[in-house]
Amino acid sequence: MASLNKVMIIGNLGSEPEMRFTPAGKPVTSFSVATNRVYTTPEGERKEETEWFNVVAWNKLAEQCNQFLGKGRLIYCEGRLRTRSWEGQDGQKHYRTEIIANRVTFLDRDRQGSPSPEEKEEAPVGDIEPDDIPF
Repeated sequence: MASLNKVMIIGNLGSEPEMRFTPAGKPVTSFSVATNRVYTTPEGERKEETEWFNVVAWNKLAEQCNQFLGKGRLIYCEGRLRTRSWEGQDGQKHYRTEIIANRVTFLDRDRQGSPSPEEKEEAPVGDIEPDDIPF
């Protein structure tokens, strides 16, 4: 049976990207992206809804996202959804759903007004273990 796990979003960064390294030395950058949806209620009231996504980029893409992205930047992000779980210090099970990015395109210009590069890199082969993620 065939299956597909693909996510595409366009939105603005909600905070500065955070780059760390796995114990094996692989760079990983995480950041949040906000998407907005505007709609009209049946009563004619205009509403805006914001959805937040957690994004994780690996290797060269992680380095480039850390270097070029900043809070408020408009991006296109493509990847796959991954939900990981862990047990907290309080004994509770926690879950986090993330987009594992394999493509990030900068849709606006950087702070100096020059175009930002478009980079594409495949996510690491195989599943990433929760112990590999440094945050």
